[in-house]
Amino acid sequence: MSDLRLAVFDMDGTLMDSQDFIVRAMEGAFSAFDLPSPGRPAILSIVGLSLYEAVARLIPDHPEDLIARVAEAYKACFIAQRAESGGEASAPLYPGAKDALEALFARQDVTLGVATGKARRGLDHACAAHDLDRFFTTRQTADHHPSKPHPSMVLSCLSETGVDPSRAVMIGDTTFDIEMGRAAGVRTLGVTWGYHAANDLKAAGADLLVDGFADVPAALDDLWGRTG
Repeated sequence: MSDLRLAVFDMDGTLMDSQDFIVRAMEGAFSAFDLPSPGRPAILSIVGLSLYEAVARLIPDHPEDLIARVAEAYKACFIAQRAESGGEASAPLYPGAKDALEALFARQDVTLGVATGKARRGLDHACAAHDLDRFFTTRQTADHHPSKPHPSMVLSCLSETGVDPSRAVMIGDTTFDIEMGRAAGVRTLGVTWGYHAANDLKAAGADLLVDGFADVPAALDDLWGRTG
């Protein structure tokens, strides 16, 4: 068994605040089919799910073919935004995110991963735009796994790094992240600056909550140090 400790980060709402791009793309996709906008809170509530599952939750009573077409329209709207404004390059990292990653990356006993509802193309854009490529040993995306909260992404992170679940933590801002981590048998750290409320993260079973990135390394050490 590896002695490494693993920290798996969600991207949207945890490391990067891309809510404006997500909301505009979803509103554009709904408008393309003359569907009323779900509204910003509803759109942010599904961030982290795979795209088809996200749209299905926003229009649950509509046929599958329409859900699929709206999902494709979302992709087109997002790509158009990326071409127009730089997309992920214009979406800021949360304050302290880069410093926390640097501190963890510098430790020989820690390895880092990402488990995100983004497609691989979107994750690659985000990592390139914010110089994050060097940090992550393992990267899992929605186009290669079932939607969160299925544990597949975290299980793949564990498999690729050789880290035991007892030495791994999933860090995220949504209940989907917390539920995914719990389903994979790892501890979970909820961040309160993202898209789901702190009370919801706690109800989903988050082991700890933090209010800022400065608290993340110490919270991880706390969780890694727990037994049983």
